[in-house]
Amino acid sequence: MRIEGDQVAAGEAGAEGRPAESGAVERPAESRTSALALRALAHPLRWKLIDVLGREGSATATRCAEVLAESVASCGYHLGILAKYGYIELLPGQAGREKPWRLASYRQDLSAEGLGIEGELAAEAAIAVFLDHEFARTRERLRTRTVEPPEWRERSRMLGASMWVTAEEFSELSDQLVELAQRYTDRFAEPGKRPPGGREARVFLSISVAPELGGSKRQEG
Repeated sequence: MRIEGDQVAAGEAGAEGRPAESGAVERPAESRTSALALRALAHPLRWKLIDVLGREGSATATRCAEVLAESVASCGYHLGILAKYGYIELLPGQAGREKPWRLASYRQDLSAEGLGIEGELAAEAAIAVFLDHEFARTRERLRTRTVEPPEWRERSRMLGASMWVTAEEFSELSDQLVELAQRYTDRFAEPGKRPPGGREARVFLSISVAPELGGSKRQEG
């Protein structure tokens, strides 16, 4: 399974990078090939920090602490861990004692391909924490849904659908859903592309095949 995004979206690709000087930015090689780097994402506060930096473009440890109701020391420590493994970087050319951080990439790939059993275990831990973070964010937005204007409230929805498909149909469906989920993701990284009246919205996509039940027979074609 590959899980990507910041913003992580399940599928072949998440948001595609940072604007201006760099375009689409891939994560550093160390973070793609290190089980320790994957382990760095197995902490809930680090996903919250990634969220803050993604939304605000850049932020200091003090600003992160203000947004998240955490201590500056705690935010500073966890920002340092994210920086160590290449997930974030200091914003260059900034004066002052406390420097702002930004995402090194808007794409976070949690796949463990080529990393052996240690990588697989690290990826499982990071994915579990990410899913907890995603579901907590979803629950919070559901709690505040009733106070949204009708044009936003009525189109916020959840959907679950089970179906029988061939492997080829499954692949086609997956590609189509990922394409839809990414339709406007470039606007997240590039504020200049955001339309007047636009707001941040979240699409979380999960596409999975059910395991065979013990003693059951496959559907005969």
